[in-house]
Amino acid sequence: MTTEVTTTDLEAFTEDWLDWYRVQEARLADPHGFLAVTGLHWLDDRPQRFPDAPGAWRTGRDGVVVTLDDGEELVVEGRPVQGEYRFGVLPERGGVDTAWGDAVIEVAKRGGNDIVRPRHPDAPLRAAFTGTPAYAPHPRWVVTGRYLPFDEPRPTTVGAAVEGLEHVYDAPGRIEFDLAGRRLSLTAFPGHGAGRLMVLFTDATSGVTTYAANRVLAVEPPAPDGTVVLDFNRAANLPCAYTDLATCPLPPAENRLPVAIEAGQKIPRERRGS
Repeated sequence: MTTEVTTTDLEAFTEDWLDWYRVQEARLADPHGFLAVTGLHWLDDRPQRFPDAPGAWRTGRDGVVVTLDDGEELVVEGRPVQGEYRFGVLPERGGVDTAWGDAVIEVAKRGGNDIVRPRHPDAPLRAAFTGTPAYAPHPRWVVTGRYLPFDEPRPTTVGAAVEGLEHVYDAPGRIEFDLAGRRLSLTAFPGHGAGRLMVLFTDATSGVTTYAANRVLAVEPPAPDGTVVLDFNRAANLPCAYTDLATCPLPPAENRLPVAIEAGQKIPRERRGS
């Protein structure tokens, strides 16, 4: 762990972190990002209409179906559709984004349940967004660890931001590292991109200066000797930190760290953060 840096090094480090931070904020505040979500609608076999989406929606053994009234239209994969449209059976954590005017209607499966989650650019949460508070970045929070793969991926069930919902991930291994004079370990889940990992965690700042339920850290693929770098300056909030209309996973019990990681994103202003 680096503890001494020159002013020039720190300036370069900060600029690099700012580039990451700006990307995070832009993704969040996108016209159809999570701040634009206006509803989280759970489907069953009864046709339901929602105030922020066209059509009557249902799901069953054959997957999600929408029935659009005369004059209603969705654009699915670039093709306008009317009447009845069948999305079929959606994969877990998968989904389809359809267009409706300037809105996007997300159709997805989360925790084994089919949902419709409209995203409108003029959503009040998005309109009022002014950015996410964060700790000033510092190299002291960049830690070298060791990735220890499991013999076989371990199915790991975790809770969710929505009460009663569960997510299951195939954990490929764990990461061991030293921080604040302690040997710590985090169960890792598959990340976005080949070989990449992600860790969900809480720490002693959770519920104090950082969001209580979870934060996420992306990890680059391990080196051939298992070395990985954990840059806690890039510990990010998940969508549930901003809105109750998210189904984010919670960390597994072993990822509740007993140390204060004063790095990364803080409690959003939307949750009365400073």
